[in-house]
Formats: sequence, structure tokens, C-alpha cells
Amino acid sequence: QAQLVESGGGLVQAGASLRLSCAASEYFLKNYAMGWFRQAPGKEREFVAAINWSGRSEYYADSVKGRFTISRDYANNTVYLQMNSLKPEDTATYYCASPKTRTVPYDYSMEIWGKGTLVTVSA
Repeated sequence: QAQLVESGGGLVQAGASLRLSCAASEYFLKNYAMGWFRQAPGKEREFVAAINWSGRSEYYADSVKGRFTISRDYANNTVYLQMNSLKPEDTATYYCASPKTRTVPYDYSMEIWGKGTLVTVSA
């Protein structure tokens, strides 16, 4: 059973940076697109960022564009989400996911999900 395991969440002040990690199998990293989503309390889960299997194409929600960067590290079988200039509205549980396809689906639909890591940004 494929697993995606997130880590790196925590409590930070507005303006700070955090880097989230998603550990996956070598097969996943080499073959599938990966993405990050988030869900704030009382809100629906929303797309944050995605990257195709080769790392050559990246996609971002407008709300994080210019502040967040998704990347993949094949040597460590990890996908990262570097989050800079954090705002209180970035507070959410962040989920790693994969569509189990090489490219990112047009609707960002995903097949497999991690359990999430909580990010809290204080004002």
C-alpha cells in the first residue's frame, strides 16, 4: 500500500517560513505527479501546489503564488513545499497527494492522500 507521509508543520508567526516534507516511495517520486492541498478549520480542502513527474511543470493557487514553492528531491524520495511570508490565513492542515499519473490533472484530482500536517500562523 503506497504511503505519503507529511512532516514539518508547526506554529510560526506571520512573515516566517516553513518547509513541509512529503516522504514517498522511490517509485512514486520517479513516476507520478505530486501535489499539496490544505484545509482550514470549517472550510473545504483546497489546492495549493502541484508538480509533474519530471519536475519541469509546477502549478500554484493564486493565493500562494510567489510565496510557496513546490519541489521534488529524487535522492531523498521527498516532495517539499517551501512556504515563505506566511500569513494567518495560511493556517490549515496541509496534505500531500498524488494523482498516480505523470502529469497533473486539469482538475487537480488526486488518488492517494497523506494524513496531513498542521500549520498554524499567528498574527
